Amino acid sequence: MLRIGVLTGGGDVPGLNPCIKQIVYRAVDAGHEVVGIRRGWAGLLNYNVDATEAEKLKWIIPLNKNAVRTVDRTGGTFLHTSRTNPSNVLIGQVPEFLANEDVPTHKDKHNRDVADYTAHVLGVLEHLGIDVLIPIGGDDTLSYGERMHREGVKVVAIPKTMDNDVYGTDYCIGFSTAVTRSVEFIHNLRTSAGSHERIAVVELFGRNSGETSLIAAYLAGVDRAIISEVPFDPKRLAEMIVEDKHINPSNYAMLTVSEGARMIEGEIIQTGEADAYGHKKLGGIGAVLGSMLTDLTGENIIYQQLAYLMRSGAPDSLDLMVAANYAQMAMSLVEQGRFGRMVALQRGLYTDINMNTIMQGIKRVNVAELYDVGQYRPKIRHVFGMPMFLM
Repeated sequence: MLRIGVLTGGGDVPGLNPCIKQIVYRAVDAGHEVVGIRRGWAGLLNYNVDATEAEKLKWIIPLNKNAVRTVDRTGGTFLHTSRTNPSNVLIGQVPEFLANEDVPTHKDKHNRDVADYTAHVLGVLEHLGIDVLIPIGGDDTLSYGERMHREGVKVVAIPKTMDNDVYGTDYCIGFSTAVTRSVEFIHNLRTSAGSHERIAVVELFGRNSGETSLIAAYLAGVDRAIISEVPFDPKRLAEMIVEDKHINPSNYAMLTVSEGARMIEGEIIQTGEADAYGHKKLGGIGAVLGSMLTDLTGENIIYQQLAYLMRSGAPDSLDLMVAANYAQMAMSLVEQGRFGRMVALQRGLYTDINMNTIMQGIKRVNVAELYDVGQYRPKIRHVFGMPMFLM
C-alpha cells in the first residue's frame, strides 16, 4: 500500500476537482491511501508536526471516495490553492512556529530577503508517511515539484493552467474551458457593442503566452487580437479598428488583448508585490489601450476585463476528459514506479515527459505560423500536421 499526497497550486481552473476525484478512486480501488494537501505548497510549509490534530486538519485531510464523490460537478479546487514557494519564503511571512529555525537565506530576483524551508517540507512529508506526491499546477508550482524530485521525493506531476503555457505539453487542464468562456462572453458583449456602436476591448488572462487571446479571437471572429508575444503600435491599431467598425453594417468592432501584452517600446503593466515566484499581478493593459483608442479616434469604448470569469464555473467536456485521463496516467506512472515525470499531450497523443522539461523553455504562440504581425489578427491557414490546439 502506498500513501499518496495530492495538492493543487497556483491559479484555480475548471478540471482540478475531477482530476483529484479520479486519482482518489483509482488509488482506493488499488488499495492505496490518499491525503489531500490543502492550499498547495503552503499546506506543507505550515504543517506543524507538534500541533493538535484539529490544527493539522487545516493543512492535511484524508481523501476517500465519499470525500470526493461529488466534487467533479464543480469548478475550482476544493483543496484550495496558493502561490507559496517553500524555497522562497519572505522573512515576514514565515510561519510563527518556524521563526527560530536556522535555514538558508538569500535574495530573490526583486532583492528581497527570503528563506528556504525545503528541509522542513521534506521532514513533513516523512512525518506524514507520504510515499508519492502528485502536484497539479502550472510551471511555478511544478518547478518546486521538480525540486522535490531532486531532493529524493517520488513525484508525478500534472499540468494545469488556463493560459496553456506549461512547456513540454500541448494541453493543460483548464484551457478549453477558459477559451469556451471567453468566446461566449465575447459573443454576449456584441449586443452592447452593437447597440451603442462602440469599440469593445476585451482583456484576457495570458502572461507569457497570448494563446487565449489568439484562439478566442479566432473562434469568436474578433476583428483584431493583441498577444503577449508581439508588441503593438497603438496608432496603427487605432486606424485598423476604426476601419473595422466602419465596414461593419452594425457599426461596431471588437478586439482581444492579452494581459501580458505591451506597446512597442512600452512595458508590461504590473502592480502590487511580487509573489513567491517573482511575479507581480498583471492586468490593466486593456483599460490603457481603450483610453488611448478614445484619444486617437474619438470613438466610445467598452472595456471588459474577463479575468477570473475565464476560470470560474464547472469544466467543459474536454477539460473533464483531459483531467480524468491525466489522473489515470499519473496513477499508471505511480504503479509503474516511474517518478520525476509529468503527464502530457503532444500532437494529440497522451504521453509523459521528464519533469525538468518544464524549465527548459517558455511556451509561446508560434507567431510565424499563426499570427499576422502586420494586421494584429490570427492567421491560421495551414493546419495539416499540427496539434489539435495548434500550439
